[in-house]
Amino acid sequence: MWHDVWPCSAPEDRAFLAALLASLPRGVLRRLRLLVRPDTVLRWHRDLMKQRHAHTCQPKRPGRPPTVRSIRALILRLVRENPSWGYRRVYGELTTLGIKVAPSTVWEILKQEGVDPAPERASITWADFLRSQAEALLACDFIETVTLNGQRQYILAVIEHATRRVRVLGATAHPTASWVTQAMKNLVMDLEDAGCRARYLIRDRDGKFPALMDEIVAEAGILSLLTGIRMSRMNSIMERWVQSCRRELLDRCLVWNERHLRHALREYERFYNEHRAHQALAQAAPLRTVPDPIMDPERIVDLNIRRRDRLGGVLHEYSHAA
Repeated sequence: MWHDVWPCSAPEDRAFLAALLASLPRGVLRRLRLLVRPDTVLRWHRDLMKQRHAHTCQPKRPGRPPTVRSIRALILRLVRENPSWGYRRVYGELTTLGIKVAPSTVWEILKQEGVDPAPERASITWADFLRSQAEALLACDFIETVTLNGQRQYILAVIEHATRRVRVLGATAHPTASWVTQAMKNLVMDLEDAGCRARYLIRDRDGKFPALMDEIVAEAGILSLLTGIRMSRMNSIMERWVQSCRRELLDRCLVWNERHLRHALREYERFYNEHRAHQALAQAAPLRTVPDPIMDPERIVDLNIRRRDRLGGVLHEYSHAA
């Protein structure tokens, strides 16, 4: 037996001693003059066996690969530049860029970074009959806002239920019956040129809608449907767009006058119809389809995303650099 002291400080020494003394009884181990306890030697032996099993029992399926670092950085950049975006909105923007990432992955990345994946998000329940009859439905409403010169402006907009395409018919400080009537005439001509087959127009009971307006749309084969009193849910799709317009444009832009308001509305209309991702359209836009996912690993690693600012940075559009 050994009579010298062996400190066993190196891991390889521990492994050698554990393998050598593993078959000895516990009583013999107590008589050895070592600086460690017998239980420590046995623990070294168990660790050695675990290492052997770890090398021989590798899992057959490695699992989901980690998210590419450039995609993770892009997700955090989108949230940093757009604080109001939730994980679904970020996922939609990635889809428009052709980057294939699961929504749950975006959620996990934001949670790991301490970012709320869904800031102040509220889902809207759609009625079943609106879903089935979307191709035949239009909806319109007035939006009120105040410019910096103290003038109250009224915005008239129409949205198609099926495509989610928005048409801003105009903005005025005096929504007279003649102004609304002319706006609806322009709408009917636009719908005919676009080949829209709408048959119903949903609107509320606002007094700014004249009776002549219903006659004009009726001549085009469109029947006006009035919502109930104080029942905005009956016009939920239009109300949802009104909220988006306020949150993404009107609440973030200082509008000087009526001319400036019309310019901002034109820019937002283009942004909403041509770029913004829509959950109801599988992350497409009314006038844009979702591109094919990027399958080339080199393109995913070397992402070069360009940002285009609208209205001085109020609206952000992302695309691949040429």
